[in-house]
Amino acid sequence: MPLPRVAILLPTWNGEKYLHEQVDSLLAQDYPDFLIVSRDDGSRDSSPAIIADYAARFPQRFHIVPADGRNLGASGSFALLMEYALQHKLALGLGSAWVMPSDQDDVWHADKLRASMTRMLELEGRYPGQPLLVHGDLEVVDEAMCQIAPSFVRYQGLKPLRNSFGRLLVSNTVTGCTALCNEALLRRALPVPAQAVMHDWWLALVAGAFGRLSYIDAPLLQYRQHGANTIGAKEYKQPPLLKGFWQRLRDDRHRAILQGLAAQALAFRAAHAGALSVAQRLDLRMAMALASHNLVVRKLALKFFLSR
Repeated sequence: MPLPRVAILLPTWNGEKYLHEQVDSLLAQDYPDFLIVSRDDGSRDSSPAIIADYAARFPQRFHIVPADGRNLGASGSFALLMEYALQHKLALGLGSAWVMPSDQDDVWHADKLRASMTRMLELEGRYPGQPLLVHGDLEVVDEAMCQIAPSFVRYQGLKPLRNSFGRLLVSNTVTGCTALCNEALLRRALPVPAQAVMHDWWLALVAGAFGRLSYIDAPLLQYRQHGANTIGAKEYKQPPLLKGFWQRLRDDRHRAILQGLAAQALAFRAAHAGALSVAQRLDLRMAMALASHNLVVRKLALKFFLSR
């Protein structure tokens, strides 16, 4: 049977410096049927013209969402494109809304789409109707594409197989530019609320709560580091256990992070209250306690998640 069409979601914003390399790597995918769905987020450079030129030369591969002048940022742009793909899946030629977010400044390996969809179709056969998310590792490179680290996961000290819902509330191990989402996940996850730390974290939480995450332990793309990365990669260095624990509690920067996690947990409970298990409701209550003004309460909540 023919392989199903996949929508690659490519928002652009002042990305002219690296956009050609990324789009060329998308067009070089060894998977036969995909469509690049692109929207510009208010660029002041030639990014829209670059995409328009590609669309004119490869009309069967591109669908451009009309720009509306808004600047939504990275998370908002991806959320809009996910909603667009779901709402217009028939017009886009999608039998089901399989979507892959793409940053504008990376370079995909030629087998990224095929490897991800192979895993996704296996999962859908095993878990029909469930929200599913496939993701993988990345090679970290500098502006000139020279390797910084062969594995983003190891460079960052991430543990992608520790992906229970409770663990995901405080530690996101899904890098959005490696992800592939199925339609069941989109229908559960959308709309992405403003309180979500990032779109990929929200997708991971929904998959962790109601479906499955599957990690491909191999780099799927070259993740370029430069001065304008929205998130970027930072080498993980293990602090002394006791010092690191108290820093999380007392450091103002970490306090702001904990408040963000609590706000995301509150938004998740509001969106999915009726479908949550008793254990998931407890996890959310503990996550919301991370924003407590009481140091003892924050300490207990943090210890709860560090033990997971």
